[in-house]
Parts: sequence; C-alpha cells; structure tokens
Amino acid sequence: MSKQELEVLGQADQDDACCPGLLSAPLDEGQATELAKVFKALGDPVRLRLLSMIASRAGGEVCVCDLTPAFDLSQPTISHHLKLLRQAGLIDCERRGTWVYYWLLPEMTDRLAGILTRPAGEALPVSAETAEGTA
Repeated sequence: MSKQELEVLGQADQDDACCPGLLSAPLDEGQATELAKVFKALGDPVRLRLLSMIASRAGGEVCVCDLTPAFDLSQPTISHHLKLLRQAGLIDCERRGTWVYYWLLPEMTDRLAGILTRPAGEALPVSAETAEGTA
C-alpha cells in the first residue's frame, strides 16, 4: 500500500494523526479515492464471503484448498478475488509447499470500523434546516 493509502486508513507513522472518521470531518478527494478501493474490494459478494470465511476460521488462517470448494467458481477466479483482498490490505498470505494460507489483517478491519463509527455519546452534526424544524 502507498503511504497515502496508509494515511487514509490511519496506518501512517505513529507521529502522524489518525485519519478522522467519516462523521467527524469530510474526506478530501485523495482520501475518498483510496478508501473507495478498500470498499470496492468488499463490495463483491464472493470477496465478502471469502473475507468472512478467513476471518472466522479457528486458528486464524485457512488454506486456499479449503476455500475453493465453497464456491461454484474456478480456482483461478478464487485466486483473483483473494488477490484483490490482499491488494486492499484486508488479508495476507504465505505459500507453504503447494498450498497458500490466508489470514485476516485485523488492523485494516479495525481501521475501517473506526472510520465508520461515531464516537460514543457524540450526536450527529445538525444542519441549520434541521435545527429550525425542531425549534
């Protein structure tokens, strides 16, 4: 991932401030573009199922040989979907002999959750029109 992608997702150097949530500050064009790549990876039902299967696996990792039979898709298609999840920073993998093992990168899903979560007890911003309607 590029430095900009890491900054968008709050994974830049610790000296840098974490990316604000969507509800605390508007994203600039670059942040939105980079963040959209991650959400695009999650926007496909096959990739979302793959991520879920990997994330929920006891032991924290799963062999591609255990993922492929769950789908009515070819092995190269499954590999393509896994590659897109890797490129988005959601999973990582390691080849062991013939097989490739995948695991979730919880830092990324935690960052996504943080971006989408409203700080506890904080009200949503109220527009002037909404405020007038309640007065």
